[in-house]
Amino acid sequence: MMLIPRRFLGVLFAAALAPTLGHAGPVPAPPAAKSFPLGAFKVTALRDALNVVPNDNSVFAVGQTPAEVAQVLAAAGAPTDKITLGVDALLVQGRGRVMLFDAGLGPRAHGQVLASLALARLTPDQVTDVFITHSHFDHVGGLATLDGHSTFPRAVIHMSSEEWGFMSAQPSNAALVKVIAVQVKPFLPGGVVAPGVRSVALVGHTPGHTGYEISSGGARLIDIGDSAHSAIISLAKPDWDIEYDQDFTAGRATRRAILTRLAASHEWVFAPHFPFPGVGHVEAKDDGFVWMPRKP
Repeated sequence: MMLIPRRFLGVLFAAALAPTLGHAGPVPAPPAAKSFPLGAFKVTALRDALNVVPNDNSVFAVGQTPAEVAQVLAAAGAPTDKITLGVDALLVQGRGRVMLFDAGLGPRAHGQVLASLALARLTPDQVTDVFITHSHFDHVGGLATLDGHSTFPRAVIHMSSEEWGFMSAQPSNAALVKVIAVQVKPFLPGGVVAPGVRSVALVGHTPGHTGYEISSGGARLIDIGDSAHSAIISLAKPDWDIEYDQDFTAGRATRRAILTRLAASHEWVFAPHFPFPGVGHVEAKDDGFVWMPRKP
């Protein structure tokens, strides 16, 4: 396994994205909040931004050709010169908690999570828990304010022990780590981390990349983090490598395994980089899968 990402170090993934990834970069998007019930929970997708990636194999389908990627995009009726990803977070309310899953890009990259949170009629100091899938900047940048304070001062920040160790070891993360350290509660994946929330190890993207199963009253949703990035390419071609993964082999195996499970279980899925609101089902198709977004 590579210990350092190929294109970025730790949370510098989007410090901003554009300089780090060449032509790829964040695109501002208006704030939005879309809610639906999950048992006794109220679940809300919060829009943060967009990330536009060129179809040049610099990120998607490493080792393939742009023509092969274009064929997959065209079959789905999408533009063939670029791949547009969402950058979103998930809010879960219930059982006396206000739980945020990932924190978006943050103010340094013009993320809109806080504006979207306001649309959900909540303020940052009402958030009781923040669950981090991994420490790339588009997931943790929103943990600190522009003036260097904790964005969610009353929240416990949950992160897998391995991911927290990885994040803390990167010199570029020193300022953010200092801000949030007193709030971080590391855990070993595989157990319950809050009432109705169970962590799931999803290895390959970063050393401690973690998903979260959210369940209530027999209803279940899993936040798969960055196990899949494109609702088109990652599903149709789960064995194609993506530059964002640190470990290509583990990333491929995890992607196919989790998508196979989801296609069989038909449970709800939240994928933070799928088109907003990023909630839907996965279905098997040919040797891959297809995304079925939740209907309004």
